Amino acid sequence: MLLTVDVGNTNTVLGIFDDKELIRSWRVKTDPRSTADELWLQFRALVEDYSLTGLSICSTVPATLRELRTMIADYFEGVPVTIVEPGTKTGVPLLVDNPKEIGADRIVNTLAAHTIFGGPAIVVDFGTSTNLDVVSPKGEFLGGALAPGIEISVDALAARAAQLRKIELLKPKNVIGKNTVEALQSGTIFGFAGQVDGLVDRITAELADSYSKKPIVIATGGLAPLIVGVSETIEHYEPDLTLIGLRLIHERNA
Repeated sequence: MLLTVDVGNTNTVLGIFDDKELIRSWRVKTDPRSTADELWLQFRALVEDYSLTGLSICSTVPATLRELRTMIADYFEGVPVTIVEPGTKTGVPLLVDNPKEIGADRIVNTLAAHTIFGGPAIVVDFGTSTNLDVVSPKGEFLGGALAPGIEISVDALAARAAQLRKIELLKPKNVIGKNTVEALQSGTIFGFAGQVDGLVDRITAELADSYSKKPIVIATGGLAPLIVGVSETIEHYEPDLTLIGLRLIHERNA
């Protein structure tokens, strides 16, 4: 069985694949201070009931990736491991100014989106940041847009505005809030949906010069459920997109 690990700035998502089927997944907090031994204790508690035959990892947190390498050397000797980094075969051409700047998760999502949905496509990943990644009909990564994530924005507003506080992120009944909480929820949920829709419309207009087909818009990421039902442009929601991409890349490199 294949263990896939997506290390993000806020959360780490782990998934177990039995061949091509995702049979179990977990979401845990990312702590850049965790040592290799602490990571092993956490991983072992989750996957001890499964016989692992491979690992596939991507990380946007260098400190955690360093400790993961040590953990693999100490506890997974002999297990085939794929780490998405420069030099790894992904099958995704990066048509950008500096390919080394592109986060591994964005490359993984591009491969998964093109494999599942084709192209052109726009992947909207709602995480610590909100990433919009543009995929060509050939599966090329064309670039995209990055914006502050939903939770970062809410935390910053609560920290900088004396009379405002951190709120539970829920879709309000109305756009016009009747109290502070409803007003903040409205501005956050409907505001971010409007931001995504606006960016998708602008990206679609730019792509029209090159492709006759409109892009498919796919949402993923831990905060995606907040926006999927509100956005007017998101067509598909695939919560396990990154894990699927990690499986595909491992198959290319195994």
